[in-house]
Amino acid sequence: MYIASDGGRVCRPYIIVDRGKPKVLQKHINELTQEIRSFEDFLREGLVEYLDVNEENDCLIALYESLITSETTHLEIEPFTILGVCAGLIPYPHHNQSPRNTYQCAMGKQAIGTIAYNQRNRIDTLMYLLTYPEAPMVKSKTIDLIGFDKVPAGQNAMVAVMSYSGYDIEDALILNKASVDRGFGRCHVYRNQKCILKKYANQSFDRIMGPLIDGNTREVIWKHKVLDQDGICSPGERVTNKQVLLNKSMPVVTMSPIETGNKSEQQQQEFQDVPITYKGPVDSYIENVMISSNPEEAFLIKVLLRQTRRPEIGDKFSSRHGQKGVCGLIVQQEDMPFNDLGICPDIIMNPHGFPSRMTVGKLMELLAGKAGLLDGQFHYGTAFGGDKVEDMCQDLIRHGYNYLGKDFFTSGITGEPLSAYIYFGPVYYQKLKHMVLDKMHARAKGPRAILTRQPTEGRSRDGGLRLGEMERDCLIGYGASMLLLERLMISSDQFEVDVCGECGLLGYSGWCHYCKSSCNVSSLRIPYACKLLFQELQSMNIVPRLKLKKYSE
Repeated sequence: MYIASDGGRVCRPYIIVDRGKPKVLQKHINELTQEIRSFEDFLREGLVEYLDVNEENDCLIALYESLITSETTHLEIEPFTILGVCAGLIPYPHHNQSPRNTYQCAMGKQAIGTIAYNQRNRIDTLMYLLTYPEAPMVKSKTIDLIGFDKVPAGQNAMVAVMSYSGYDIEDALILNKASVDRGFGRCHVYRNQKCILKKYANQSFDRIMGPLIDGNTREVIWKHKVLDQDGICSPGERVTNKQVLLNKSMPVVTMSPIETGNKSEQQQQEFQDVPITYKGPVDSYIENVMISSNPEEAFLIKVLLRQTRRPEIGDKFSSRHGQKGVCGLIVQQEDMPFNDLGICPDIIMNPHGFPSRMTVGKLMELLAGKAGLLDGQFHYGTAFGGDKVEDMCQDLIRHGYNYLGKDFFTSGITGEPLSAYIYFGPVYYQKLKHMVLDKMHARAKGPRAILTRQPTEGRSRDGGLRLGEMERDCLIGYGASMLLLERLMISSDQFEVDVCGECGLLGYSGWCHYCKSSCNVSSLRIPYACKLLFQELQSMNIVPRLKLKKYSE
């Protein structure tokens, strides 16, 4: 007998099978539905028990009642419960290659959708919301159990599986401009800015001043256009880059006590402006302003900013089968292909995404969604079960469609019929939070690190674009030596130093302190990081000497 008392072991409930018959009978299920019996009663009476991985090794568990043999010890209550919430949202996951299901489990968490019914009352640091979320056409039992169709994260897009224009290679998607205009993939981005008005040890405190007025025009200056009379931005205003949201100023002296008399009045007047400004490439709207206080009794002001974004080239989308891709082109509706009913696809997807990925579940979702549209009902693609393809093909035939889910398409550009039938139907697509607007970054001149005098790193600090070691190797192989010099020194941290030709050490203002002379001092340009390394080596008693040669013309 093994007794494990450590916490954290994952256990799952199973129905006990005794002599080839499950202990849970129909009468027990009826009592459960009538709420006469609870789940705890099943455990107490020994009808159901929890197993962990150690005990499962010595059990023979049947997936369905029909598969029970004389050696079976347990029966699975419901096979799809081995999947969690993220994997349970995937339709027909048992028809996909397993890594694709794993990718979707990671991407489902990045999908923009509804987060809660109180989402309009929240002030989060960053919140993405879909403007028109839709419940998926192809559901699963997990979706019903967790109520995902009540707080969905995606939209049903009519997808045509075909190649179009060459802007759809490497999983890129073609979007229909008319669908985008009508709200497909549209989302809101909410950000907040907060500000605390502190009280300091010498009884001084931060304050918020009203907007400044231009002396000549007698109007509020442009930077303070969105401010109310109290110096706080007013809800509903449109705010542009570098405009002030909160006109805060703080006292210059915060530590030493304020002296009595007239000096105190002068000191109290000394404030420096520290405004909270809006920073971003696109304008935002002020959704809400909340004034509160924190536990230290300081004023706390939070401003909620809203942006409405349409899908654009470079935004990331994904179906529920790990088939992610960015938008490669947004096409006018008149250039899109259309079927014999005049329906244009919302998304055109390249067929090369299917063979190597083996996401047959996506093909089945399209078929199930199409059959569901025609009958006006939701189909189920639950793991290890779900509606059968044969039944859905019969539904399509009943409505006069091709049983393969293919349609006759006409080119929107030439007006001629396409040479092949096109697989066409609804697929549930998610818009992911990776949008090109948040990742866009470029720089010419800008801030530099203090220590090395090289450009800073990262988009948030307005950093430079690094030419790394691998790029350097390419330039060496290409023989572009002057480009190397420019990228690695001139555009980065060029520094002019004086070097003594006699001793090889760095001088200063044309004078060598080691030789006490200026006759052999030359001026040359080296990277500042190189000069810093020489000085750091000298501080450890290692003397790097530069050998100079004069080249005659």
